[in-house]
Amino acid sequence: MFKTRYALPGTAPATLTGIEPGEGAPPQLRVVEYSRDTYEELKPKSVAELPAPGLDDGKVRWIEFNGLGDIDALRELGEKYGLHPLALEDIVHTGQRPKAEAYDDQLFIVAQMIYRDPVDDRLVGEQVSMFLLPGLLITIQEDPDCDVFDPIRERARVGRGYIRKLGADYLAYALLDAIIDHGFPILECIGEGLEDLEDEMLAKPTKTCIAKLHDYRRTLVHLRRAIWPERDLVNNLLHDESTLIGKETKIFLRDAYDHAVRVMDLVESYRDLTASLLELYLSAVSQRTNEIMRVLTVMSGIFIPLTFVAGVYGMNFENMPELKQPAGYFACLGVMLIIALGELWFFKRKGWL
Repeated sequence: MFKTRYALPGTAPATLTGIEPGEGAPPQLRVVEYSRDTYEELKPKSVAELPAPGLDDGKVRWIEFNGLGDIDALRELGEKYGLHPLALEDIVHTGQRPKAEAYDDQLFIVAQMIYRDPVDDRLVGEQVSMFLLPGLLITIQEDPDCDVFDPIRERARVGRGYIRKLGADYLAYALLDAIIDHGFPILECIGEGLEDLEDEMLAKPTKTCIAKLHDYRRTLVHLRRAIWPERDLVNNLLHDESTLIGKETKIFLRDAYDHAVRVMDLVESYRDLTASLLELYLSAVSQRTNEIMRVLTVMSGIFIPLTFVAGVYGMNFENMPELKQPAGYFACLGVMLIIALGELWFFKRKGWL
């Protein structure tokens, strides 16, 4: 689900290594500038056209750098805004654990974003990196086409909520909250799927059921791996002493922490449910096997005495009783039928059928 990229062993720290050709998309830039009364969107063509660092005009600026296909552009972005080289290395080497690290006058935040691909509806995991500076938020993503931030952009565009009343720290919170809250619809879909799978297992357990169950378990493992550290990330931001995060924003971060805990509880509940469904599947298969073995045992019990009778009269000795009787064949079949019916009655009385 998540793309993981590591540096070669022995590589010097803070080294920006290029990715494989065709693996990363060319970066797409977008700048959103807003205040209480103004809003503007820009689409620069290069890093050189981005706003100058250190502007103090009362506006909040959100710079989106989406796509890691050009390492030189990323290096230029870091040089322009003084981004720490170790943080830039973590951006290139995706698959980082969600975290928050302070570098001088900037705060580096890594989060794991999960969403459904709009084309084939599969779950996609992507690393989102943020740099929080005074009045400025820089976000860096791998995929320039998909994310979960459209509601945030719309709120900033129309001026709804607090987003244009507070600073860049609130914008960072809003993005983290969108990432965390996007786990609710995904988990709701998983919960409905597990309920349907439970009914299917009770009706007729098959290999398809166990394959679906393992897919759900794998998805929940990925969700847990992403959401658990994000809860710790929000908790660290809550207790961060940096001046980059104001008291007003920390109130909202408490709500985001509560959402992360709720999502984590759902993940753990569904993991327990998958374990229960696995036991249910094994029990259902075992019960079905026992029923088959019971039927086969009853059939064997019926045919054993019949086989004995047929075997005895199949020896054809001259002195065997009734061997020369014209109706001996039918008499033998009648006796065998009576024995079979008697056994069926006995098994039914014992509750074995």
